[in-house]
Amino acid sequence: MATNQDIHRIYWQMKNHENNYNGARKVSTQIFSKVRDRSTMISWIALGLSCALILRLTYINTVSSKFLTDQMNTRVLRTIKLPAMRGTITDRNYNPLAVSTPMEAIWADPSELDNLTNEQVQQLAKILDMPVLDLNKKLNETNKTFVYLKRAVAPEKAKLVMNLGIDGIFSMQEYKRYYPSGEVTAHVVGFNDIDDKGADGIEYAAEKQLDGHDGSQQIIRDLRGHVVDNVGVAQAAQNGKQVNLSIDNRIQYIAYNALKNQVDASKAKGGSAIVLDAQTGEVLAMINMPTYNPNNRDNVTPDMLKNRAATNVYDPGSIMKPLVIAKALDLKMVTPKTVFDTHPYVVGTKLIKDDHPYSQMTVTEIIQHSSDIGTSKIAMKFRAHDLWDFYHQVGFGQKMGSGFPGETKGIVIDWKKWYPVDQALMSYGYGISVSLFQMIHAYTIFTNNGCLLPVTFNKLGANDKIPCEQVISPQTAATMRSILATTTEEGTGKNARVEDYTVAGKTGTAQVLDGAHYSNSKHIGSFVGFAPAINPRIIVAVMVDQPTVGMYYGAQTAAPVFAKIVQPTLHLLGVKPDKQ
Repeated sequence: MATNQDIHRIYWQMKNHENNYNGARKVSTQIFSKVRDRSTMISWIALGLSCALILRLTYINTVSSKFLTDQMNTRVLRTIKLPAMRGTITDRNYNPLAVSTPMEAIWADPSELDNLTNEQVQQLAKILDMPVLDLNKKLNETNKTFVYLKRAVAPEKAKLVMNLGIDGIFSMQEYKRYYPSGEVTAHVVGFNDIDDKGADGIEYAAEKQLDGHDGSQQIIRDLRGHVVDNVGVAQAAQNGKQVNLSIDNRIQYIAYNALKNQVDASKAKGGSAIVLDAQTGEVLAMINMPTYNPNNRDNVTPDMLKNRAATNVYDPGSIMKPLVIAKALDLKMVTPKTVFDTHPYVVGTKLIKDDHPYSQMTVTEIIQHSSDIGTSKIAMKFRAHDLWDFYHQVGFGQKMGSGFPGETKGIVIDWKKWYPVDQALMSYGYGISVSLFQMIHAYTIFTNNGCLLPVTFNKLGANDKIPCEQVISPQTAATMRSILATTTEEGTGKNARVEDYTVAGKTGTAQVLDGAHYSNSKHIGSFVGFAPAINPRIIVAVMVDQPTVGMYYGAQTAAPVFAKIVQPTLHLLGVKPDKQ
């Protein structure tokens, strides 16, 4: 049974709990009150901000809308192209053959030309040297926001255009290709199209190296084309790489003048000349006539654009003879002193004869006097497929891999389709089609100890390894150099001689295939040779196409050009005279 003391203790415990509860309730009430006051304050602030925003928007859409619209219309954010500069093309001595110069492109946004006047159109047409009618056509393309008016505009002219202050007319930097040597190097270097992309020659062949990557930049412009602010460069432009050619521009000029003088004097249809490094296969010069100025192609004809040396084929005539005879010597079929009956004879239905007949000749004399009879009799000693294989070994009937665009592979009929007369005719340069480039390439077997060199337009380094294919023995190559040297001293190549150096080579004359028949009035004269004769430094090939004044033989047309190229070129290269 609980005592009074216990009851009293329990009472006061309950009283304390009640007090604690009431205290906590009081504190909780106070906190809630404070939170409620703070929420009310935030609500009032939010309401005030909303009202301010509504009032501001109302102001913008009513009071200042015209002002803001005008400002927006006079500030245009554009992304512009940062043009990359195309790589330079140089000769082997780093003289520029193709460079890029800064120009301007004038363009329009037809949608911004509402206020354009007739007077402004007249002024613009006059500065840009454009017919008003053509200009108006471009300006009226209202469905476009970008129209080129004229490209490759000189900076001073572009400045005059912008000074007109025409809203919607703009100027943009770009580059135009310039060729310092003009027509002298035109067929090697080539040219670019309006977009500065390679269209011919090395410009086309080396496009990946030369072409850069355009960058971009965001700018703010007003309607007059003035840059208000640069937002920043989005992507930097990457310029193209430099290409160093094997061409020596000094030798290029020497060959150009020599060939041009001959083509002009003989009133020929055209001509070609090539100078090759006899030890490396590097192309030191390549000239074609007619030529053109790549800086101004307004009046250029398709005939001017032809790189006759590399892309055109012809029946080479007698410059083929040393190749066939060299192979016969190499296979021990003949020796330089082997004697042949050189009376006219018949192969199939074809009578083979010489222009200057002899009753008999040694192999050396066959080359010296350019005997069709003797050469064909040597060729007939071969099995057809062996001779066909040899032609392919020296590069006929296939591309040489020089990298030059449009390089021809020529035509060599499959040996299975040969008649005996075909085998005979090919030996002295008929019924086989080659380029002058292929022919000079084949002659590297004489200058490089029987090894066929690859030809290239790229400058080689001192440590570059040059692969070659052994076609004839070094001994046979040495023998052929000696025989071909006698040809210029005692044979048909006397006009190729120079004062200070020994030279070796072979003349060639061929009728032009006119339709299905060879013409009796159209001829091509050729000469391929090298100097110095015993230790060659250069190989030179010359072709004069259809001369109409004077003699048409290679001895009279091509051989003198060879001489005019060889002497100054060897002096330029520092080759010591070897003529006693």
